[in-house]
Amino acid sequence: MATESIDNQLMFRVKEGNLDQMGLLFDRHHRSLYGFFYHNTGLKDESEDLVQTVFMNMIRSRATFTGSHKFETWMYTIARNALKDHYRKNKRSSAFVDTEQVEHQLQDSTTADEKIHRKEEEKLLKRALERLNEIDRELIILSRYKEMKYQEIAVLLNLSEGAIKVRVHRAVKQLREKYLELSHKTILS
Repeated sequence: MATESIDNQLMFRVKEGNLDQMGLLFDRHHRSLYGFFYHNTGLKDESEDLVQTVFMNMIRSRATFTGSHKFETWMYTIARNALKDHYRKNKRSSAFVDTEQVEHQLQDSTTADEKIHRKEEEKLLKRALERLNEIDRELIILSRYKEMKYQEIAVLLNLSEGAIKVRVHRAVKQLREKYLELSHKTILS
């Protein structure tokens, strides 16, 4: 049985009043949500609090779950709203993206020089991500780090799949430009 089908079934049980099923959904998705928040805020405690907020909001909003889309799409809609509320309450915008996930995805290098070079590249990538506007950063996090499909992001952002493809392409181009700009400055200094 597909994961999304299991998640939808669990959420329908929660919707029917079987709230203990939310614990299973929490076990399945809290790490992914934490990563989403941590990549956006860079703050561990706040990210943990936001995960809790999302699950509480899912319980409160369980009547709105229709199952017409994947559970994760519905969950990330609630997560995005929680993040916006967090920024509004704290009167700050997101400007931090941790690239720990990028570090884990890179293969172990065999020499110390290669490791140093990769660390420098990761730092530049992190700084480049921080310089993107909030929307572009979110698109990259959802499409690349969270590996959401364009169709899922389109539903989440209430846009067409084509518009998401174009926006992700532009965001990646912006990231590349900012990365190259930073790497050029590093070489010159």
